[in-house]
Amino acid sequence: MAEAVLVDFFGLQFNSQKNSHQALLKTLDAVRFHHAAKAKFLCIMCYNNISCERDGAHNNCELEGSNGLSTLLREFETVSNPSMAASLYTIKQKIDEKNLSSIKVIVSMHRKTLLKAFIDQLFTSVYNFEFEDLQVTSRGGLLKQSTEVSMITAQEVEAIQNEIQTYLRTLPALKGELTIITSPLISADIFLHGFTTRTGGISYIPTLSSFNLFSSSKRRDPKVVVQENLRRLGNAAGFNVEKFYRIKTDHANDVWIMGRKEPESYDGITTNQRGVTIAALGADCMPIVFADPVKKACGVAHSGWKGTLLGVAMATVNAMVTEYGCSLEDIIVVLGPSVGPCCFTLPRESAKEFHNLDPECVRLFDSPDPYVDIRKATRILLERGGILPQNIQDLNQDLNLCTSCHPDKFFSHVRDGHNFGTQIGFISIRE
Repeated sequence: MAEAVLVDFFGLQFNSQKNSHQALLKTLDAVRFHHAAKAKFLCIMCYNNISCERDGAHNNCELEGSNGLSTLLREFETVSNPSMAASLYTIKQKIDEKNLSSIKVIVSMHRKTLLKAFIDQLFTSVYNFEFEDLQVTSRGGLLKQSTEVSMITAQEVEAIQNEIQTYLRTLPALKGELTIITSPLISADIFLHGFTTRTGGISYIPTLSSFNLFSSSKRRDPKVVVQENLRRLGNAAGFNVEKFYRIKTDHANDVWIMGRKEPESYDGITTNQRGVTIAALGADCMPIVFADPVKKACGVAHSGWKGTLLGVAMATVNAMVTEYGCSLEDIIVVLGPSVGPCCFTLPRESAKEFHNLDPECVRLFDSPDPYVDIRKATRILLERGGILPQNIQDLNQDLNLCTSCHPDKFFSHVRDGHNFGTQIGFISIRE
């Protein structure tokens, strides 16, 4: 049974006769009868005031035209907008506010394919859609309906994407201004770099709000929203989003050396190409940025507890040394925001590996779930690998904050659960 029901009157043409309203009344009454008991959200989507056809001319005609219809409409929420993108995005917000995922769409045959194309852009696999044909007819010809459109062209898909992108660009930033944390250890004359926080984006779902930079089938933020957040980051930081590459996380230690064949998954990237921005994801796991100002090469790594033990940080360093001839003493490493030992626990068997690395990496080791410090473990492994202690920054006031303890600044899987947002660490070599 659908949790939400959307009736699409967008673009319908009505005549001015009274039986038009009677047909509408009959249609909406049937929707209410079949769905009101179970559905938590009933919605009508239309193009501002629905146009009426009279003597070959088009005039505005209020949807509410009779007392019976007016009364029935109070049981539906009406979303009225000249833009399909704006209307559907508004409806998505209302659905997300109620945490609903099962949606029935009642739509005329000739608009079904178009509406599906918009839905594919604005919703993720979290949502389950069911479609039903809208049957609205009357003796006066309430609805002028053409035959079903079974497919849309590539140009039409591009137009849909452009409409959505244009609308999203008009949305205000949420939770404050976009903030980028940088390190003074990395030369601003050679590199662009930074670590994002959770403020300044358009993502509105509480655990994703507002500068979420990753979309997946398990989250409610669609790719188009993440891409708009990324566009705003590119404008603020000064990099080209068309040359932006994220790590494809596997919680391991594989590194993609850009220019070689890209693996299916990897937790590190290195490059010496100018103008290319590389990024590591983080939401308790630690994004790490690497820079060599001498050889003009850089890298990023995603280091969770598994990747830390597997040595992903030094694997990235070693790739830079092998591929670009970097010297260990020239490489700068900046550890991004991560969960702290105040909040992160592991089962004792897993924590034992950190204890074996250095007892100071574990607190309350004799407990069933000791507290683990992945930042300290990463620094120890980097120093043992030959990175100079003074070239490792992890004590910056903002970078050293625990992601779980600071919901105003950072996303956190530990704190927020599966529908968590993602921040990134990024770097590029200036052109």
